[in-house]
Amino acid sequence: MRADQYEPLPAEQQKRWDSFDEGSKDLYPGLLGFYIVEVKLDYARLRMPIRSVLRQAGGVVHGGAIASLLDSAVVPAIGSRLPADAKFSTVDQHIQYIGPLVDEDAIAEGWVVRRGRRTVFCESEIRAEGTGRLVARSLLTYNVVPSD
Repeated sequence: MRADQYEPLPAEQQKRWDSFDEGSKDLYPGLLGFYIVEVKLDYARLRMPIRSVLRQAGGVVHGGAIASLLDSAVVPAIGSRLPADAKFSTVDQHIQYIGPLVDEDAIAEGWVVRRGRRTVFCESEIRAEGTGRLVARSLLTYNVVPSD
């Protein structure tokens, strides 16, 4: 885990992300069952519990769920240094699917590689919880709309 490489959030930011899961239950990440495990400055860790509705016909977790978790893992990392009203969205995402996820929860880590005023470059990866086996990696670019 990369968490040790990142600084803790200031108390106000920590409160914001501690309550984030509650407010997102009716949003897309909540539909897929994602929840935040840890947020630090420029870093986040999320979990996706394994559920049958996430599987495709072959019995493995669907690539769309994997892609969504990779994308969602960088959201708190990006937001950790932005005001609560800042808007940001994915511009580009490249994914490498390394191996299948079958009967284990997914643990995703997302981190900021470089932050500009309007563009943020990130990486994320997913590992199977029990074995630590790498499932997928992603390179992402986000656009940030500065607050008014």
